[in-house]
Parts: sequence; structure tokens; C-alpha cells
Amino acid sequence: MKVSLNWLRDYLDLDPAPERIGEVLTGTGLEVEGIEKVESVPGGLEGIVVGHVLTCGKHPDADRLSLTSVDIGRSEPVSIVCGAPNVAAGQHVLVATVGTTLYPTGGEPLAIKKGKIRGQVSEGMICAEDELGLGSDHDGILVLDRAYPPGTPAADVYDLETDYVYEIGLTPNRSDATNHLGVAFDLAAAMSVEEGGRIVVRKPDVSAFREGTGPAFPARVVRPEDAPRYAGLVIENLIVGDSPDWLRARLNAIGVRPINNVVDVTNYVLHELGQPLHAFDLDRIGGGEIVVEKLPEGTVFCSLDDIERKLSADDLVICDGNHQPMCIAGVFGGAGSGVTGQTTRIFLESAHFDPTTTRRSSMRHNLRTDAARIFEKGSDPNVTVYALKRAALLLAEVAGGTVTSRLLDLYPEPIRPVQVTVRYRKVSDLIGVDLGRERIHDILRTMDMDILEANERQFVVAVPTNKVDVTREVDVIEELLRVYGFNKIPEPEMITTAMVVAPYPDPNALRELVGDLLAANGFYEMMALSLGESRHYEGRQDLVAINNTSNVHLDVMRPEMLQSALDAVRHNQAFSQRDLRLFEFGRSYHLADDAYREVNHLTLTLTGRRSPESWHTAGQRNTDATYYTLKSVVELVLNRLGIDNYRTAEAPTDSYAYGLRYHKGPLELVDFGGVAGAAKERAAVKSGVFFADFNWDNLLRVLPKKPVQVTTPGKYPGVRRDLALVVADGTRFADIERLARKAGKQLLTDVNLFDVYRNDEQLGAGRKSYAVSFLFASPERTLQDKEVDKLMRGIEGVLAKQLSAEVRR
Repeated sequence: MKVSLNWLRDYLDLDPAPERIGEVLTGTGLEVEGIEKVESVPGGLEGIVVGHVLTCGKHPDADRLSLTSVDIGRSEPVSIVCGAPNVAAGQHVLVATVGTTLYPTGGEPLAIKKGKIRGQVSEGMICAEDELGLGSDHDGILVLDRAYPPGTPAADVYDLETDYVYEIGLTPNRSDATNHLGVAFDLAAAMSVEEGGRIVVRKPDVSAFREGTGPAFPARVVRPEDAPRYAGLVIENLIVGDSPDWLRARLNAIGVRPINNVVDVTNYVLHELGQPLHAFDLDRIGGGEIVVEKLPEGTVFCSLDDIERKLSADDLVICDGNHQPMCIAGVFGGAGSGVTGQTTRIFLESAHFDPTTTRRSSMRHNLRTDAARIFEKGSDPNVTVYALKRAALLLAEVAGGTVTSRLLDLYPEPIRPVQVTVRYRKVSDLIGVDLGRERIHDILRTMDMDILEANERQFVVAVPTNKVDVTREVDVIEELLRVYGFNKIPEPEMITTAMVVAPYPDPNALRELVGDLLAANGFYEMMALSLGESRHYEGRQDLVAINNTSNVHLDVMRPEMLQSALDAVRHNQAFSQRDLRLFEFGRSYHLADDAYREVNHLTLTLTGRRSPESWHTAGQRNTDATYYTLKSVVELVLNRLGIDNYRTAEAPTDSYAYGLRYHKGPLELVDFGGVAGAAKERAAVKSGVFFADFNWDNLLRVLPKKPVQVTTPGKYPGVRRDLALVVADGTRFADIERLARKAGKQLLTDVNLFDVYRNDEQLGAGRKSYAVSFLFASPERTLQDKEVDKLMRGIEGVLAKQLSAEVRR
């Protein structure tokens, strides 16, 4: 948001330097992100002076050039070659001296140098209006209509205005500071504390406003909750044209393009008081009435930018008496009812619309207007009529308008200021400083808050309706602290703290441990929103719905982590980042039996190549990440946490095309595998993605009580045995491994599947062959063949009995 210092000075007497005012604003929570010096004429006419043309004659070598001698207030006149047809002796003109930079209207900056033109010395330039940036006229040089002493700076002739504009990072809760007057109240309160005394804010005077004698223009609001207050006036005898310089300067300073005097007044009041206004051409309102309503889904509306938009059934619309849309309420006007050069009568609207409805319409149609930004924060319902009167007086001043109707004000349920009881002791406890009762009252009054009653213990304050977020005692205290100044709170000489024993296991320490492990293996941490779109989870009954007025499409808390990972993959691939190793610590949210549940997760996402492209891998096959690439990382994490002896099962098929689940009894530890095609299709991801989802809460539950032990590699050689096992087609390798480890006892250190073979003619229908290796080793001695053979016979017997496995010889 842009705020003009000169505009603020219309309401306050401010002496401090612009930089100091910026510091005070930042201290109140209106963070100044930048200060820009703005001049009504670029360059401020620096180096331009009044000159008196003493002589003027023809250039000897150019018919269209003149030789002049000009008095510019120096000891000697200067010679200037001029090409203007209207230059003549005796004129008072504006001269750009040598070394000056000109900023022409619509052109590039031009540096004035001493030189020769067709052999004649020229020591400056006699300027036209457009060459000075004062207008667009280039028919001849600018001749002053009165005599000024030669050498008078041009800035004194035109009384130029220099302004400073603050770029303020306005937070969503500051509905009271969306305008210059709101900022002025904050600044006055803070400066009063800084300098002592009380600085009074001069609000615009509307006492001269008079209603017309005609009836109020007919209007009705179908659902008052959509527009709790709707007001308006009929203003006639308007002459639409350019705005005066002061009004154009105010709007230009904050980056608002002047259009015409009627529209400019509505924009001026919006940025002055924080109340959006809309002017309808009265002669273009059909049916002799205004109706505020919602139209059927798909109704066509042509907006001011000449784009046909299809309205939603949830869009609040300003219609005429024939139910034809003229404006999306609080967002954008229509092409058929706006002010034109031929407009002489208007209906001027000032309303308070429902913030949620306005926000949704603004986002739905991608119309992020200044009016919508104010309404969605919560406009002040009790400034609507005041803003109407202010605008009516300005239109009388700049456009000759006359109010001809009574004032329309539909306000069935007036919104009253919130009354908050505040304890003096609570103020001191929370702030840490005893401000004193009088100072507390003064600060609040300077912010336009009325003290309704007070006693020794507490007081009652009426909070203005423009501060929609100030509803509790602690909110009022925050307002006091914000204005008093955080930097004025003294630091304590001694800080006391309690000893805290970290729980076991310490979740934060484990997150850092695993995060460092993954980063060392080439993974990057991602952080996705905990919000999602309900359209991705149709049919689910456990969704946690939210009312998100900022991004209406993000309407649920995410019930699972996969969609966030796929969104991150799609986003990175759109920027040509195709080789991804990502991990995220996050939460999913569920609703079950009217209770809310949060689950902590660690996710891994792999896509693209296993390692960066290099000449080492050029020409090699299978350089892409695979299921087994992910499996190795999953087991690396589990091993680092000391978690073993888990069981395996198939991963859920709704998310995975294939994969495994590791679990301990009913506790699911991790699901991982290749992402199912439907999930990738939903996220518009085309490449293969491998995903692992750890249930972090369950990992902490099964974490060993003892820390992970490091052991040295065995000194004695291992003995390997291989078996070709013919088993039923539905037999899993996980079952073979489990039974083998049980039979092989502590000497069996590794079981690995290195080949799968199918052949119905040789093996029989519904049969397959697993080639499995078994590694035996002892940390204390070299194993003898006979004891390994004995273990192998035991393993073969168990597999034959439990799985009907046959050994191929």
C-alpha cells in the first residue's frame, strides 16, 4: 500500500524528516518497506532558470535557426541557438543551463551540453512546454506571461510540489489502516507519545453537505447479510472532464492513474477514508431501481474491461430494476453503466459488503481491485454515509455537481462499536511498564477510541468499527503497546528460566538427525501447505473443511501427503527441474467420530535420474531412479533409527501401482513404492514418481529404548549358499525371508532374492522359481561347512513345510 506524506499533512501538522516518520510508522506495525521521493515534474526543474531574451537574429547558415543572447542572471549574457519559430527579443523564457538534465513528456532524459550548432556556440536551451515535462505542447518555446527576474529558478515560478511516498507492507488484520486517514490516526498517536502532548487529527469537514429535495433513488437489498449497509445519492449537473492539478497530483503520487474528475473523486475518497464508492450513470440504470442480489449461475456480465464474464450463483451483483447486472458488488464495475464523457447525472453508491463474498468473487474472476482488497479485510460500515458526503462536496468543487435527492441509507441492523473492558493491572502485566491511566486514555483517544467509563481498577473503551480485529482485552492492550513502542519496553536485568528435561525420544532431535541423513544423501527439504482442494478427495468422509476466504479453492486440511508431493514435482518440472530428491516433515488431518486427529509424517519423493548427468554415466542404461533406489533410502532411515524386525505387506493400491508396507503388528511404519497412475494423472505429472510415507508418530512409538550401537565389521569370512525354490505364484519373498531368519538363528546375516523365473512347461501352472542367497557368518569364529549344511537343511525343511517349497537341483 502506498501512502503520501503530503496527503498525511492534510490531517496532521508534521515537522519530522520523512525518514523519521517512516521509522515511527514501522514502529506502529505499519512496516515501511521503502520511501520514494516523488516530484510533480520529473527532475523538479533543477537547472532550469528564467531568461530574458536580449537580442534575436537569424542564424547565418540555417534559415530555421535563430541566434539569441539571453540574460540568465549571470554577469554576462549567454549565447543560445534556438529553433523555435516564436522566439523573439524581449521575451521572458525558461532556459536549461549547461549540465542540466531534461525529462521531456513521453521522451528519454536529455543532458544539456555546451556545443556548436552550424558553427555557432550554444550555451543552453530555450525550452518548450513538453521539453520541460510540463505538458504536451511543442508548437514553440514557453513564453512566461509575467516578468520574473533573470536567474529565478523555474521551480519558484511553478511552485512545484515534492512528495515522499511510503510503501507499507500492510498485514491482513489492519483493516483500519487501508487509507490515509487511518494511517494518520496511528501516526498521531505514536507522535504524541514521542513528543508529549496530544496531536489532533483533522478529519475532513462535511458540515457543508446538504441533501437534495427529491426522493431517494429506489434501491433494495435482497439478502441484508450480503450487504449490511447500502447508501447512495443522486448528483446532477455534472461536467465530466479532467481533474484539477491537486487531485491528479495526489492520485499520481500513490500510483493511481487519473481518469476523469468523477472517477478520480471516488478513488480519492477510497484512499482517503478507506470506503470504496461507485458511480453509476443514472440515465443508464434500467427499470428505475437498483437491486442488490445474486443472479443464476452462468449469467453473462460484461465488465469495464470489455470482457464477458460468467457469474457464479455466489456472486453478489448490483442490478438495475430489470435485473440486469451493472457491477460485481465491491469488486468491479460494468461496461454498460459507468461514467462517460457525456454523463451529467449519477447515482453514487457507498456500501458495506460481506467480506467473504467479496473475497470469493474477487478471486473467482481474478479481479484484484483496490476496492476488493478493502472490502475483504472488513470495511467500516459506519463510514459509508460520511464518505458519501465527502465525495458529494468534492464533486461540487471539481465537477459542478448538485445533490438533488434525499440520502438513501439501508441499514436494518446497525453495527455498533465493540465495548471492551480493560484492567489497568492487566495492561501493566502484559506490557511490562506502568503507562499510567491518563497516558492510556490519551493514546486510545488519539486512535479515535472513546473511553466510556473508568474507575480505579478498569475502564471500558468503545472500539471503532474500522478495527474489526480488536474485540478482546488483550487486543486493546496490543494496540496500546503498538503505539507506545516495542523498543521502549526496558530489558530486564535478569532473565529466569526453568530447567526443562527433553523427553525421550526427543522429536526435534530425531527430525534433525534424519533430516541431516537425507540431506547428506542428496535430498532437499520441501515445505508444502497443510491446505488442499476437496476436489482431489471426492467421496472421503474424513475431510476437515475450512472457511478459507484468502484462497477459496484451498478448502480442506490435507488428509494425506501424496498430493502435496506430486504438486511439488509438477511445479519443479514446469521450471525444467526433472531430477528430484525431496523430503518433507508434515501433518495430515482427519475427522472421525466428531473428533479431529493430526498425524505426523516424513515423506520421500524421487523422480528422474539417480545421480546428476555426467560423462561417467553417458551411454549407461538404467540411470533413472527406481523402486529399489527408494527402498534403499527407506531402509537407510529405519536402520539409522535402529528400527528392525518389522513385517511386510502390500502397499495400498489406491496410492501405489506397486510397493510395500513395513509394519509392526497394527502399527504402520511406512508405505512406499511407485505412485499409481490415477494419482499422477490427478496432479498432471507424467513422469514416474516413487514415494515413501513414514508414519512419524508410529516410528517414535517403536523406537528402541537404547541408542543405536555401532559395531565393527566381522573379522571372519562368511559362507554363502544359494537355493532355487519352486513355490506357488502367490508366495512372497518376505515370507521366505522371515522363515529363513527364524531357522538360521543368529548365524544367518543376510537373505537376498536375486532372480525370479517363470515357465509353466517346466515348473507347472501357477508356479514360479525364486533364486535366493543366504549368507552365514559368526563374529567369533570361522564357520565349518557341516554346521552351515545343517542350518541349510533346517531352512529347506521349514520352507517345504510352511510354504510347500521345492528345491530345484
